[in-house]
Amino acid sequence: MNGTVAVASLMLLLFAAPLAAQSPCQDCLAAARAELKKCLENAISQEDKRSCADKKEAKAKTCEDGECRIERAQSEPKGQAVPKPK
Repeated sequence: MNGTVAVASLMLLLFAAPLAAQSPCQDCLAAARAELKKCLENAISQEDKRSCADKKEAKAKTCEDGECRIERAQSEPKGQAVPKPK
């Protein structure tokens, strides 16, 4: 009985993990949102909250300039230029 439960749990983990996987770009942006949420929870003043938002914007820009740009370049047909984000 315990062996069956263990095997079933292992199979569930093996097949469910790829379904939950996101792209590196989405993972990076999600991490930026999570950091913002954590920062805002600890913010006391409006200045602290603005600082959190500024940090989130900087992290999101890093994501866009890094993982997201690479991802877009890989998904574009060869020979086409990758547009820069605004």
